[in-house]
Amino acid sequence: MSARTELAGVARQDVAAAPADGSSSFRRAAVLILFGVLDRVPSTSTARDAAVSRDLDVLLLARATTLRAHPGQVAFPGGRVDPGDRDAVAAALREAQEETGLDPSGVEVLGTLAAQPLDFSRHLVTPVIGWWRDPSPVRVVDVAESAAVFRVPVADLLDPAHRGVTVIRRDGREWRGPAFSVDTDSGTHVVWGFTAMLLDALFDRLGWTEPWDGQRVVALPPT
Repeated sequence: MSARTELAGVARQDVAAAPADGSSSFRRAAVLILFGVLDRVPSTSTARDAAVSRDLDVLLLARATTLRAHPGQVAFPGGRVDPGDRDAVAAALREAQEETGLDPSGVEVLGTLAAQPLDFSRHLVTPVIGWWRDPSPVRVVDVAESAAVFRVPVADLLDPAHRGVTVIRRDGREWRGPAFSVDTDSGTHVVWGFTAMLLDALFDRLGWTEPWDGQRVVALPPT
């Protein structure tokens, strides 16, 4: 089975469905999780799952370090659903075009994942799963918003050598979450927080996850 087929199998088609988790007071937002065929050098890693070819990739960006919210963090393209957006899908595509310069007409929307509430920011985020039917060039469109835009081989993300956890200790409490390290033309980036949790859960659901060391701590980048 191909990666596109497996991704379509986990994506929902009820993109306009209202949340049923009591999060109706949250501000709606959406992110685009866009997979496709890598436009440059494929991964040197071979994934265990046959659906993950060496040239399968996903689109990510690094937020500008000058931003007030989540400076420097790696994220999916996305943002708030504006009044003029038809739904979460439209918002995700619009934001992706504004942030990376991609052509939305080349993106096949496979569906969405369940909306995820972010209590600290009061956002309800709908992950939109896309397939790059006709890839277009991507770049940093606004340096005030993004520091880098890059396509990462999925096999690299699945490689146990690139996986670990981040640890945040504050006020006597500890939070641990999944993390991925990726090497790009702009340097090595750590994917953590909400983006890493989405990737981790999606890979688990697809059955693509490979055994990795859950005790390996990945240092958070300085902010």
